[in-house]
Amino acid sequence: MSLLRPGSSTDAELLIEAGGYYLRPPIMSDFRNWVELRAESRAFLKPWEPLWPSDDLTKTGFRRRLRRYSRDRKEGRSLSFLLFRARSDDILGGLTLSNIRRGVSQTTTLGYWMGQRHAGKGHMSAAVAMILPFCFDVLGLHRIEAACLPSNMPSIRLLENAGFHREGYARNYLLINGSWQDHLLFACLAEDHAARPGKVAPSVEGILKEFL
Repeated sequence: MSLLRPGSSTDAELLIEAGGYYLRPPIMSDFRNWVELRAESRAFLKPWEPLWPSDDLTKTGFRRRLRRYSRDRKEGRSLSFLLFRARSDDILGGLTLSNIRRGVSQTTTLGYWMGQRHAGKGHMSAAVAMILPFCFDVLGLHRIEAACLPSNMPSIRLLENAGFHREGYARNYLLINGSWQDHLLFACLAEDHAARPGKVAPSVEGILKEFL
């Protein structure tokens, strides 16, 4: 498909597509659009994210980010995606499956961010609806975990609407915006997802063998 067109790197050879959106790993040619969206959204994102490195919005910082993503993929530890609108190829935000555990766990942790100008329009809900069947049906995972700040009502609504269940409250769980902060803990199990009506059935092209 033409959506795999940005370069020949194996890091771009995974595509998840449904409902006018697609997810794929970031590549170097995404830098200009990525940095523009992140820079204009900095104040919007700052309360919900770890502190950004001083060179985060530079090409050097982006290359370092891509190297880390590539290493984590090769080691089967995480998958990072950018979210695009299919009709325009605009970057809307990003989504990560981190800390992938196999064996008796079969679990990953879901994280996401949305550019300020695209927030509140249902884009991330569409992305999560795409990534859940990928996790359960393609990667064969059993449990998807997520955490958010108790004050982040949009994220709480997103997770609950996607079929996640609130499971607990973790004190000083993550270092966010320079300070340790409490988080609400959520999870969606394969059986939770299977029982939901009207599930998305995304098309998936390519997969790295490390995750199978």
